[in-house]
Amino acid sequence: MTTIGLIGAGHIGSTLARDFVDHGYDVVLSNSRGPETLADLVADLGPRARAATPAEAAAAADIAVVTIPLKAIDTVPVEPLAGKIVIDTNNYYPQRDGHIAALDQETTTTSELLQAHLPTSKVVKAFNHIMFSQILEHAQPAGAPGRRALAVVSNDADAAEVVAKIIDEFGFDPVVVTPLSESWRIQRDTPGYVTVRTADELRTDLANAKRYRDM
Repeated sequence: MTTIGLIGAGHIGSTLARDFVDHGYDVVLSNSRGPETLADLVADLGPRARAATPAEAAAAADIAVVTIPLKAIDTVPVEPLAGKIVIDTNNYYPQRDGHIAALDQETTTTSELLQAHLPTSKVVKAFNHIMFSQILEHAQPAGAPGRRALAVVSNDADAAEVVAKIIDEFGFDPVVVTPLSESWRIQRDTPGYVTVRTADELRTDLANAKRYRDM
């Protein structure tokens, strides 16, 4: 059975944890405040879930999810995630994260920052452009008319395929984009960000996205 290690257990992390459990995965949750603070969530999720430290969650993970404020990505364990797929849900909010010069200057992206921090991991951008409540509410069976699409962005085609299958399993049409440097196309304030789109509509939004400097 695949184990998902979650680094972060806020709105997105806890919602994804529930979705993973509902689809038969084991989950190991962690946050910055300690495993004991996750007792109620773990009890609610049931026997497939347990709490741990971030390092323990990373070590236990077959696939990891990093879902913490961008300003904290330097705290993500590096060695336990070596060679593993790491799903990045992050967005850049200067009012929360402080100004990051490379992002303000658009010389990199949030996911590339995480990839630089985790040089031997396979970072995949996903679940960053949907409201957390909609991850469960908007799920539909494959082939359903108007099924919502979600972007999957990575440098690694195999890792992207794994995450695309998870997104399909969770009830959404995956739209794969490469390389990771193109992840800016689904960052905040772009046409596809937190909007409900079919796969074709999302591809159009991605193509029409503009850099902040060009807006």
